[in-house]
Amino acid sequence: MKDSPRIASDSLSALFTRVEKGAARAGCAAQVAIAVDGELVGFRTFGRARHGDGREREADDLTLFSLFSVTKAMTSAAFWILLQEERLALSDPVVKHIPEFGSHGKEDVRVEQLLTHTSGFPEAQLPAEDWDDVSLRLQHFANWRLDWEPGSRFVYHGGASMWVLAELITRIAGVDYREFIRSRIFEPLGLSNLFVGLPPNQHSRVADVVVVGEPATDDQRAASPVDAPVIGEATLGHANRAKNREAGSPGGGAIGNASDVALFYQGLMADAEARGKGIWQPGMLRDAWTARNPEFIDPMTGHAALRGLGVVLAGENDKMWRGFAEDCSPRTFGHMGAGGQISWADPTSRLSFSFCTNGAERNPARQGANGFRLSSLAAACVSTVDGGRVR
Repeated sequence: MKDSPRIASDSLSALFTRVEKGAARAGCAAQVAIAVDGELVGFRTFGRARHGDGREREADDLTLFSLFSVTKAMTSAAFWILLQEERLALSDPVVKHIPEFGSHGKEDVRVEQLLTHTSGFPEAQLPAEDWDDVSLRLQHFANWRLDWEPGSRFVYHGGASMWVLAELITRIAGVDYREFIRSRIFEPLGLSNLFVGLPPNQHSRVADVVVVGEPATDDQRAASPVDAPVIGEATLGHANRAKNREAGSPGGGAIGNASDVALFYQGLMADAEARGKGIWQPGMLRDAWTARNPEFIDPMTGHAALRGLGVVLAGENDKMWRGFAEDCSPRTFGHMGAGGQISWADPTSRLSFSFCTNGAERNPARQGANGFRLSSLAAACVSTVDGGRVR
Protein backbone atom coordinates (compact mmCIF):
# COMPACT_ATOMS: atom_id res chain seq x y z
CA MET A 1 0.00 0.00 0.00
CA LYS A 2 1.10 3.56 -0.68
CA ASP A 3 0.32 6.78 1.13
CA SER A 4 -1.59 9.42 -0.79
CA PRO A 5 -1.71 13.14 -0.01
CA ARG A 6 -5.37 13.04 -1.05
CA ILE A 7 -6.42 10.54 1.61
CA ALA A 8 -7.97 11.96 4.77
CA SER A 9 -6.39 9.71 7.40
CA ASP A 10 -9.04 10.44 10.04
CA SER A 11 -11.82 9.39 7.65
CA LEU A 12 -9.94 6.23 6.74
CA SER A 13 -9.52 5.40 10.44
CA ALA A 14 -13.23 5.99 10.98
CA LEU A 15 -14.03 3.57 8.17
CA PHE A 16 -11.75 0.90 9.63
CA THR A 17 -13.27 1.37 13.08
CA ARG A 18 -16.80 1.01 11.73
CA VAL A 19 -15.94 -2.21 9.89
CA GLU A 20 -14.10 -3.65 12.90
CA LYS A 21 -16.97 -2.92 15.29
CA GLY A 22 -19.52 -4.30 12.85
CA ALA A 23 -17.66 -7.58 12.47
CA ALA A 24 -17.27 -7.92 16.24
CA ARG A 25 -20.95 -7.16 16.88
CA ALA A 26 -22.17 -9.63 14.23
CA GLY A 27 -19.62 -12.32 15.05
CA CYS A 28 -18.33 -12.60 11.50
CA ALA A 29 -15.40 -11.52 9.34
CA ALA A 30 -15.13 -8.40 7.20
CA GLN A 31 -12.60 -6.86 4.88
CA VAL A 32 -12.36 -3.36 3.45
CA ALA A 33 -10.17 -1.68 0.85
CA ILE A 34 -9.71 1.85 -0.50
CA ALA A 35 -7.70 2.64 -3.62
CA VAL A 36 -7.05 5.96 -5.33
CA ASP A 37 -5.00 7.11 -8.31
CA GLY A 38 -4.18 3.50 -9.18
CA GLU A 39 -2.80 2.57 -5.76
CA LEU A 40 -4.15 0.64 -2.78
CA VAL A 41 -4.06 3.07 0.15
CA GLY A 42 -6.06 1.21 2.78
CA PHE A 43 -6.74 -2.51 3.33
CA ARG A 44 -7.78 -4.20 6.58
CA THR A 45 -9.39 -7.48 7.66
CA PHE A 46 -11.30 -8.08 10.89
CA GLY A 47 -13.11 -10.87 12.74
CA ARG A 48 -13.25 -14.64 12.63
CA ALA A 49 -14.70 -17.09 10.14
CA ARG A 50 -14.94 -20.75 9.39
CA HIS A 51 -12.91 -21.25 6.26
CA GLY A 52 -13.35 -23.70 3.41
CA ASP A 53 -11.07 -26.23 5.09
CA GLY A 54 -13.62 -26.51 7.91
CA ARG A 55 -11.49 -24.66 10.49
CA GLU A 56 -12.58 -21.50 12.26
CA ARG A 57 -9.81 -18.93 12.70
CA GLU A 58 -9.02 -15.25 12.55
CA ALA A 59 -9.58 -13.84 9.10
CA ASP A 60 -6.58 -12.10 7.56
CA ASP A 61 -5.65 -10.31 4.38
CA LEU A 62 -5.33 -13.66 2.56
CA THR A 63 -8.94 -14.57 3.37
CA LEU A 64 -11.24 -14.66 0.36
CA PHE A 65 -14.96 -13.89 0.34
CA SER A 66 -17.97 -14.82 -1.77
CA LEU A 67 -18.70 -11.66 -3.76
CA PHE A 68 -22.19 -12.56 -4.99
CA SER A 69 -23.51 -9.99 -7.50
CA VAL A 70 -20.34 -7.90 -7.40
CA THR A 71 -19.44 -10.54 -10.01
CA LYS A 72 -21.79 -8.91 -12.52
CA ALA A 73 -19.46 -5.95 -12.97
CA MET A 74 -16.59 -8.32 -13.83
CA THR A 75 -18.55 -10.44 -16.30
CA SER A 76 -19.96 -7.29 -17.88
CA ALA A 77 -16.48 -5.77 -18.14
CA ALA A 78 -15.35 -8.88 -20.00
CA PHE A 79 -18.26 -8.45 -22.37
CA TRP A 80 -17.27 -4.83 -23.04
CA ILE A 81 -14.04 -6.15 -24.57
CA LEU A 82 -16.00 -8.10 -27.19
CA LEU A 83 -18.19 -5.08 -27.89
CA GLN A 84 -15.24 -2.77 -28.47
CA GLU A 85 -13.67 -5.37 -30.77
CA GLU A 86 -16.96 -5.28 -32.74
CA ARG A 87 -17.36 -9.04 -32.49
CA LEU A 88 -21.05 -8.45 -31.77
CA ALA A 89 -23.37 -5.49 -31.29
CA LEU A 90 -25.73 -4.40 -28.54
CA SER A 91 -28.59 -4.43 -31.05
CA ASP A 92 -27.98 -8.05 -32.07
CA PRO A 93 -30.74 -10.53 -31.26
CA VAL A 94 -29.32 -13.09 -28.85
CA VAL A 95 -30.44 -15.88 -31.22
CA LYS A 96 -27.99 -14.60 -33.83
CA HIS A 97 -25.22 -16.03 -31.67
CA ILE A 98 -27.10 -18.63 -29.58
CA PRO A 99 -29.81 -20.22 -31.76
CA GLU A 100 -30.82 -22.53 -28.89
CA PHE A 101 -32.07 -19.47 -27.00
CA GLY A 102 -34.76 -18.69 -29.56
CA SER A 103 -38.03 -20.09 -28.24
CA HIS A 104 -41.17 -18.95 -26.42
CA GLY A 105 -40.88 -15.41 -27.80
CA LYS A 106 -37.25 -14.90 -26.76
CA GLU A 107 -36.27 -14.41 -30.40
CA ASP A 108 -36.78 -10.68 -29.81
CA VAL A 109 -34.39 -10.39 -26.85
CA ARG A 110 -31.44 -8.13 -27.69
CA VAL A 111 -27.91 -8.31 -26.34
CA GLU A 112 -28.22 -4.91 -24.64
CA GLN A 113 -31.27 -6.06 -22.70
CA LEU A 114 -29.23 -8.82 -21.04
CA LEU A 115 -26.95 -6.16 -19.56
CA THR A 116 -29.72 -3.79 -18.47
CA HIS A 117 -32.09 -6.25 -16.76
CA THR A 118 -34.80 -5.58 -19.31
CA SER A 119 -34.81 -8.98 -21.05
CA GLY A 120 -38.15 -10.08 -19.66
CA PHE A 121 -37.22 -13.33 -17.88
CA PRO A 122 -36.10 -12.27 -14.36
CA GLU A 123 -37.47 -15.40 -12.67
CA ALA A 124 -35.86 -17.91 -15.05
CA GLN A 125 -33.96 -20.58 -13.15
CA LEU A 126 -30.76 -22.47 -13.83
CA PRO A 127 -30.18 -25.04 -11.05
CA ALA A 128 -26.66 -25.09 -9.62
CA GLU A 129 -26.29 -28.79 -10.39
CA ASP A 130 -26.52 -27.92 -14.10
CA TRP A 131 -24.07 -25.02 -14.10
CA ASP A 132 -21.10 -26.98 -15.37
CA ASP A 133 -22.97 -28.88 -18.10
CA VAL A 134 -23.22 -26.80 -21.27
CA SER A 135 -25.86 -29.01 -22.87
CA LEU A 136 -28.11 -28.76 -19.81
CA ARG A 137 -27.62 -25.01 -19.65
CA LEU A 138 -28.75 -24.71 -23.25
CA GLN A 139 -31.82 -26.84 -22.51
CA HIS A 140 -32.75 -24.40 -19.77
CA PHE A 141 -32.23 -21.48 -22.14
CA ALA A 142 -34.69 -23.05 -24.58
CA ASN A 143 -37.27 -23.73 -21.85
CA TRP A 144 -37.27 -20.25 -20.34
CA ARG A 145 -40.38 -18.14 -20.98
CA LEU A 146 -40.89 -14.41 -20.97
CA ASP A 147 -42.73 -12.70 -18.11
CA TRP A 148 -43.17 -9.49 -20.11
CA GLU A 149 -42.15 -7.92 -23.40
CA PRO A 150 -38.36 -7.48 -23.65
CA GLY A 151 -37.28 -3.87 -23.25
CA SER A 152 -40.54 -2.70 -21.71
CA ARG A 153 -39.48 -2.49 -18.05
CA PHE A 154 -36.68 -3.04 -15.54
CA VAL A 155 -36.76 -5.99 -13.14
CA TYR A 156 -33.52 -7.27 -11.64
CA HIS A 157 -32.39 -10.53 -13.27
CA GLY A 158 -30.45 -12.23 -10.49
CA GLY A 159 -28.68 -14.82 -12.59
CA ALA A 160 -30.37 -15.97 -15.78
CA SER A 161 -29.32 -13.16 -18.12
CA MET A 162 -25.70 -13.39 -16.94
CA TRP A 163 -25.58 -17.05 -17.92
CA VAL A 164 -26.63 -16.03 -21.42
CA LEU A 165 -23.86 -13.40 -21.42
CA ALA A 166 -21.38 -16.05 -20.32
CA GLU A 167 -22.43 -18.28 -23.20
CA LEU A 168 -22.04 -15.36 -25.61
CA ILE A 169 -18.51 -14.71 -24.31
CA THR A 170 -17.60 -18.38 -24.68
CA ARG A 171 -18.94 -18.71 -28.22
CA ILE A 172 -17.61 -15.43 -29.57
CA ALA A 173 -14.21 -15.51 -27.84
CA GLY A 174 -13.76 -19.22 -28.48
CA VAL A 175 -12.69 -19.81 -24.88
CA ASP A 176 -14.61 -20.51 -21.67
CA TYR A 177 -15.91 -17.28 -20.12
CA ARG A 178 -14.02 -17.98 -16.88
CA GLU A 179 -10.74 -18.28 -18.76
CA PHE A 180 -11.56 -15.15 -20.76
CA ILE A 181 -12.15 -13.11 -17.60
CA ARG A 182 -8.95 -14.44 -16.05
CA SER A 183 -6.68 -13.99 -19.06
CA ARG A 184 -8.07 -10.71 -20.39
CA ILE A 185 -8.76 -8.89 -17.10
CA PHE A 186 -7.45 -10.45 -13.91
CA GLU A 187 -3.98 -11.42 -15.15
CA PRO A 188 -3.19 -8.15 -16.98
CA LEU A 189 -4.25 -6.18 -13.90
CA GLY A 190 -2.25 -8.45 -11.57
CA LEU A 191 -5.34 -9.52 -9.60
CA SER A 192 -4.14 -12.85 -8.22
CA ASN A 193 -6.76 -12.91 -5.45
CA LEU A 194 -9.82 -12.66 -7.67
CA PHE A 195 -11.50 -15.67 -9.29
CA VAL A 196 -14.55 -16.50 -11.35
CA GLY A 197 -14.29 -20.25 -11.04
CA LEU A 198 -12.30 -20.95 -7.87
CA PRO A 199 -9.25 -23.24 -8.28
CA PRO A 200 -9.57 -26.28 -5.97
CA ASN A 201 -6.37 -25.38 -4.14
CA GLN A 202 -7.89 -22.08 -2.94
CA HIS A 203 -10.86 -23.43 -0.94
CA SER A 204 -9.07 -23.25 2.42
CA ARG A 205 -8.83 -19.45 2.05
CA VAL A 206 -12.56 -18.82 1.58
CA ALA A 207 -14.69 -17.61 4.49
CA ASP A 208 -17.93 -19.61 4.65
CA VAL A 209 -21.03 -17.42 4.50
CA VAL A 210 -23.16 -17.26 7.67
CA VAL A 211 -26.35 -15.38 8.50
CA VAL A 212 -26.11 -12.71 11.19
CA GLY A 213 -28.45 -10.34 13.03
CA GLU A 214 -32.10 -10.62 13.86
CA PRO A 215 -34.69 -10.91 11.08
CA ALA A 216 -37.01 -8.00 10.46
CA THR A 217 -40.29 -8.10 12.33
CA ASP A 218 -43.58 -7.99 10.45
CA ASP A 219 -43.95 -4.33 11.40
CA GLN A 220 -40.44 -3.54 10.20
CA ARG A 221 -41.03 -5.29 6.90
CA ALA A 222 -44.29 -3.44 6.42
CA ALA A 223 -42.61 -0.10 7.16
CA SER A 224 -39.51 -0.74 5.05
CA PRO A 225 -39.26 1.34 1.86
CA VAL A 226 -37.24 -1.46 0.22
CA ASP A 227 -38.70 -4.77 -0.92
CA ALA A 228 -35.45 -6.71 -1.06
CA PRO A 229 -34.79 -10.42 -0.47
CA VAL A 230 -32.37 -11.73 2.13
CA ILE A 231 -30.04 -14.70 1.97
CA GLY A 232 -31.71 -17.85 3.27
CA GLU A 233 -30.33 -21.17 4.42
CA ALA A 234 -30.65 -22.67 0.94
CA THR A 235 -28.50 -19.88 -0.52
CA LEU A 236 -25.93 -20.35 2.24
CA GLY A 237 -25.54 -24.02 1.41
CA HIS A 238 -25.26 -23.15 -2.23
CA ALA A 239 -22.61 -20.45 -1.66
CA ASN A 240 -20.50 -22.63 0.63
CA ARG A 241 -20.44 -25.68 -1.65
CA ALA A 242 -17.03 -26.29 -3.22
CA LYS A 243 -18.51 -27.47 -6.53
CA ASN A 244 -20.46 -24.23 -6.93
CA ARG A 245 -17.46 -22.07 -6.09
CA GLU A 246 -15.46 -23.88 -8.74
CA ALA A 247 -18.27 -23.53 -11.31
CA GLY A 248 -18.04 -19.72 -11.18
CA SER A 249 -21.56 -18.42 -11.72
CA PRO A 250 -21.17 -15.34 -13.98
CA GLY A 251 -23.81 -13.41 -12.06
CA GLY A 252 -22.81 -14.18 -8.49
CA GLY A 253 -19.97 -16.68 -8.18
CA ALA A 254 -16.79 -14.61 -7.97
CA ILE A 255 -14.50 -15.22 -5.01
CA GLY A 256 -11.94 -12.67 -3.98
CA ASN A 257 -10.61 -10.16 -1.51
CA ALA A 258 -11.47 -6.51 -1.10
CA SER A 259 -8.11 -5.20 -2.29
CA ASP A 260 -8.32 -6.89 -5.68
CA VAL A 261 -11.91 -5.72 -6.18
CA ALA A 262 -10.84 -2.13 -5.47
CA LEU A 263 -7.90 -2.50 -7.87
CA PHE A 264 -10.15 -3.99 -10.57
CA TYR A 265 -12.09 -0.72 -10.52
CA GLN A 266 -8.83 1.22 -10.60
CA GLY A 267 -7.96 -0.61 -13.81
CA LEU A 268 -11.24 0.47 -15.36
CA MET A 269 -10.83 4.10 -14.36
CA ALA A 270 -7.23 4.20 -15.60
CA ASP A 271 -8.28 2.93 -19.02
CA ALA A 272 -11.11 5.47 -19.14
CA GLU A 273 -8.39 8.15 -19.03
CA ALA A 274 -6.06 6.24 -21.41
CA ARG A 275 -3.45 5.85 -18.67
CA GLY A 276 -3.93 2.18 -17.87
CA LYS A 277 -3.22 -1.23 -19.38
CA GLY A 278 -5.35 -0.61 -22.47
CA ILE A 279 -7.74 -3.48 -21.80
CA TRP A 280 -10.71 -1.22 -22.48
CA GLN A 281 -11.05 1.72 -24.84
CA PRO A 282 -12.15 5.03 -23.26
CA GLY A 283 -15.13 5.30 -25.62
CA MET A 284 -16.34 1.84 -24.67
CA LEU A 285 -16.19 2.72 -20.99
CA ARG A 286 -18.09 5.96 -21.55
CA ASP A 287 -20.81 3.95 -23.25
CA ALA A 288 -20.82 1.31 -20.51
CA TRP A 289 -21.20 3.94 -17.79
CA THR A 290 -24.04 5.80 -19.51
CA ALA A 291 -27.56 5.26 -18.17
CA ARG A 292 -29.83 3.19 -20.40
CA ASN A 293 -33.59 3.53 -19.99
CA PRO A 294 -33.20 6.22 -17.29
CA GLU A 295 -36.98 6.42 -16.96
CA PHE A 296 -37.28 2.85 -15.67
CA ILE A 297 -38.06 2.36 -11.98
CA ASP A 298 -36.59 -0.41 -9.85
CA PRO A 299 -39.60 -2.13 -8.22
CA MET A 300 -37.47 -3.13 -5.22
CA THR A 301 -36.79 0.50 -4.25
CA GLY A 302 -39.39 2.58 -6.07
CA HIS A 303 -36.60 4.78 -7.44
CA ALA A 304 -34.80 5.06 -10.77
CA ALA A 305 -32.91 1.89 -11.67
CA LEU A 306 -30.14 3.83 -13.52
CA ARG A 307 -28.29 0.96 -15.14
CA GLY A 308 -25.40 1.15 -17.54
CA LEU A 309 -24.15 -1.91 -19.38
CA GLY A 310 -24.08 -4.33 -16.46
CA VAL A 311 -23.30 -1.79 -13.75
CA VAL A 312 -25.33 0.47 -11.45
CA LEU A 313 -24.88 4.25 -11.73
CA ALA A 314 -25.06 6.80 -8.91
CA GLY A 315 -26.66 9.59 -10.92
CA GLU A 316 -27.57 13.05 -9.67
CA ASN A 317 -30.35 12.19 -7.22
CA ASP A 318 -31.40 9.44 -4.80
CA LYS A 319 -27.95 7.84 -4.85
CA MET A 320 -28.48 5.95 -1.61
CA TRP A 321 -31.24 3.87 -3.22
CA ARG A 322 -28.65 2.45 -5.58
CA GLY A 323 -26.03 1.81 -2.89
CA PHE A 324 -23.95 4.99 -3.17
CA ALA A 325 -23.06 7.80 -0.79
CA GLU A 326 -24.31 11.33 -1.32
CA ASP A 327 -20.67 12.46 -1.60
CA CYS A 328 -20.14 10.14 -4.57
CA SER A 329 -20.10 12.03 -7.84
CA PRO A 330 -22.94 11.33 -10.31
CA ARG A 331 -20.42 9.41 -12.45
CA THR A 332 -19.83 6.78 -9.76
CA PHE A 333 -20.58 3.23 -10.88
CA GLY A 334 -20.37 -0.26 -9.39
CA HIS A 335 -22.36 -3.23 -8.19
CA MET A 336 -23.40 -4.45 -4.77
CA GLY A 337 -23.71 -8.09 -3.71
CA ALA A 338 -26.15 -10.11 -1.63
CA GLY A 339 -25.16 -10.40 1.99
CA GLY A 340 -23.70 -6.89 2.15
CA GLN A 341 -20.84 -6.82 -0.35
CA ILE A 342 -20.09 -3.35 -1.74
CA SER A 343 -18.02 -2.25 -4.73
CA TRP A 344 -17.88 1.05 -6.56
CA ALA A 345 -15.59 3.54 -8.25
CA ASP A 346 -15.84 7.30 -8.60
CA PRO A 347 -14.11 8.54 -11.79
CA THR A 348 -14.26 12.13 -10.51
CA SER A 349 -12.23 11.48 -7.35
CA ARG A 350 -10.50 8.37 -8.79
CA LEU A 351 -11.41 6.52 -5.58
CA SER A 352 -12.59 2.92 -5.52
CA PHE A 353 -14.06 1.12 -2.53
CA SER A 354 -14.75 -2.50 -1.69
CA PHE A 355 -16.28 -4.10 1.38
CA CYS A 356 -16.53 -7.86 1.79
CA THR A 357 -18.10 -9.88 4.57
CA ASN A 358 -19.13 -13.45 5.22
CA GLY A 359 -21.92 -12.23 7.51
CA ALA A 360 -25.18 -12.05 5.56
CA GLU A 361 -27.58 -9.75 7.40
CA ARG A 362 -31.08 -11.17 8.02
CA ASN A 363 -32.68 -7.72 7.96
CA PRO A 364 -32.38 -6.05 4.51
CA ALA A 365 -33.12 -2.58 5.88
CA ARG A 366 -30.32 -2.89 8.42
CA GLN A 367 -27.99 -4.19 5.72
CA GLY A 368 -28.85 -1.27 3.46
CA ALA A 369 -28.32 1.28 6.21
CA ASN A 370 -24.95 -0.22 7.10
CA GLY A 371 -23.88 -0.24 3.47
CA PHE A 372 -24.84 3.40 3.03
CA ARG A 373 -22.89 4.37 6.14
CA LEU A 374 -19.80 2.48 4.95
CA SER A 375 -20.01 4.06 1.51
CA SER A 376 -20.34 7.49 3.09
CA LEU A 377 -17.24 6.93 5.22
CA ALA A 378 -15.36 5.67 2.17
CA ALA A 379 -16.34 8.66 0.04
CA ALA A 380 -15.13 10.98 2.80
CA CYS A 381 -11.64 9.48 2.62
CA VAL A 382 -10.62 11.42 -0.46
CA SER A 383 -9.68 15.07 -0.35
CA THR A 384 -7.83 17.40 -2.65
CA VAL A 385 -4.24 18.32 -1.79
CA ASP A 386 -5.39 21.60 -0.20
CA GLY A 387 -7.82 19.75 2.03
CA GLY A 388 -11.07 20.44 0.16
CA ARG A 389 -13.50 17.73 -0.85
CA VAL A 390 -13.45 16.37 -4.35
CA ARG A 391 -16.85 16.96 -5.96
